Amino acid sequence: MEETKSTRGEDIIAGRNAVAEALRAGRTIDSLFLARGNRTGSIGAIIAKAKELGIAVKEADPKKLDYLCGHANHQGVVAVAAVKEYATVEDMFRLAEERGEPPFFIVADELEDPHNLGAILRTAECAGAHGVIIPRRRAAGLTFAVGKASAGAVEYVPVARVTNLVKTLEDLKKRGLWIYAADMDGQNWCGVDYRDPAAIVIGSEGFGVSRLVKEKSDFIISLPMLGKINSLNASVACGVICYEVARQRRGIEAK
Repeated sequence: MEETKSTRGEDIIAGRNAVAEALRAGRTIDSLFLARGNRTGSIGAIIAKAKELGIAVKEADPKKLDYLCGHANHQGVVAVAAVKEYATVEDMFRLAEERGEPPFFIVADELEDPHNLGAILRTAECAGAHGVIIPRRRAAGLTFAVGKASAGAVEYVPVARVTNLVKTLEDLKKRGLWIYAADMDGQNWCGVDYRDPAAIVIGSEGFGVSRLVKEKSDFIISLPMLGKINSLNASVACGVICYEVARQRRGIEAK
């Protein structure tokens, strides 16, 4: 008997028929995990449909699949579904227009830790950002863990998942946004003007902002590192910068 969910949360779909039906029904799937070396029977059709829909397909040890689905009968395939439908970048522009505000987006460059992404969504909602942009591959998606870490913010902040982050930044620049990448050896984070349309880029936990993304950015901004450690947690850095954006846009004077 196939299971459609596990004790870990409603985002897990296990078993060949359950996964195939979810794909056919248009359920938003973040990634598909296959038991390593398993390509028999209906698995081929599932892989083909997943690739057609642009879903990341990953091979994993069967023990990982057991863990993901709480040891349900997964038959070599487990899908991780999104807890909320993805928005589009256009939805984010529309929200900014409805509020009568210059666009303020956060771009997460290959952020893999779901707790970091969830914390960034929480900060985005509290600081008045109009949305968060994430890449389709090599990054955390809107999983159960992300939704939980966001403390409910996932319900209010549009999250757009894009195929090519560099091209998306080029498109944002054409539409009048300034791109600010948070990285080492840049300008003081509070020494630039964020009152115009802006996108703040936060890099991955291990590698920071990628080279191509950095090259497309208009400004590199940095937070002072006064201790022995040379970097902040991604979501903490995002919080500091987002509240500088909020301070400037609301005309709150610094003492």
